[in-house]
Amino acid sequence: MFNGRDVISISDFDRNEIERILDFSERMVPVAKGDRYADPLKGKILATLFFEPSTRTRLSFESAMNRLGGRVLGFAEPKGTSLAKGETLADTVRMAAAYSDVIVLRHPREGSARLAAKYSEKPVINGGDGAGQHPTQTLLDLFTIRQDKGKLDGLNVAILGDLKYGRTVHSLSMALTNFDTKIHLVSPKELRAPREVVNHLKERGTEVSEVADLEGVLDQVDVLYVTRIQKERFPDPMEYQRIAGMYRVDEELISPYPDLTIMHPLPRVNEIAPDVDILPQARYFNQAFNGVPVRMALLALVTGMAEALGEEAGEEVAR
Repeated sequence: MFNGRDVISISDFDRNEIERILDFSERMVPVAKGDRYADPLKGKILATLFFEPSTRTRLSFESAMNRLGGRVLGFAEPKGTSLAKGETLADTVRMAAAYSDVIVLRHPREGSARLAAKYSEKPVINGGDGAGQHPTQTLLDLFTIRQDKGKLDGLNVAILGDLKYGRTVHSLSMALTNFDTKIHLVSPKELRAPREVVNHLKERGTEVSEVADLEGVLDQVDVLYVTRIQKERFPDPMEYQRIAGMYRVDEELISPYPDLTIMHPLPRVNEIAPDVDILPQARYFNQAFNGVPVRMALLALVTGMAEALGEEAGEEVAR
C-alpha cells in the first residue's frame, strides 16, 4: 500500500490510509522520545532538499531518520549547490535519487513536489511546495487533534489567519473532509481561502462557514488552528503591513473556553501571545514534537520497512 509511494498531496490518501498512518505513528511515540530503540532504516539514506527556510520540518525529518538508524544528506541553502550554476530541479532530483533511498523536498513553487516525483526513482515526500500542499504537516496536525480529542469525527474546527497563501490550511481542510467535521474559515476578506479549496470542501459534503469575526465562532468550536500572516508570500508589502496583527489570541480571549484545543504549525509571530503557552489548551509545542513520530511512520512505510519497525519498536533502549 505504501512501499515506494510518493507523499505529495493529502488528497492522494483516503480515510483508511490516513488512519493507518496515524495508528502507526502512535506506536512510534516511544521511539521518537528515545524511550525505545529501533533501527530498521540502518543503511538507508534520506536526502533533504530544502529550497526554502525550515526549522521544524527539516529537523523533525532528520530526527526521525536518525531515530530509525538511518542517515541524512542534503542542503538547507541551495546557493551552495549546482542550482546556483543553473542546474534544473529535475536534474537535482535525479542526482539526489541516485545517492539516497527517499527524498524530502521543500520548494517555493507550487507543484514542484509532483514534478520531482516524476523524475525520481525513489519515493518523494513533499515538505511544502509554495502555497500548495504540506501533507506531512497535515498528518501530524490530525495526529495531534486525535491525541487531544480522542477522535476526528464530530468536531468543529476553526482555521484562523492566512487562508489564501497558507499551504498548511489547504492541506488540513482537505484532509478533514475525510471525517465528520464542520470547518469555520476565519480570515480577513483579503486572505480568504481560494475558491477552488472552498468548493472542494463543499463538494465533499463538509459544512463550511467563512467569517471574519473570531469571537463569533469560539463558543462553537473544539479546535482553533491558528496560522501566521505570511509576509514572504505577499506580492505587496504594504498589503501585508495593513493586515498583519489583525488577529491575536491571548489568555483573556481563550480563558472562557477550557476545552478548546489551540494549535499552530509554527513559527508564530504575534498571532498567539506568550501568555497562552502555559494554558492547558495550548497544544502547538506538542504538535511540533508530533512531527517526529509521524514522519518516522512515513519514512518506514514508503521504504517498505514498516513491518521491521513494528517488531523492533518493542525493544527497550539500553540504559
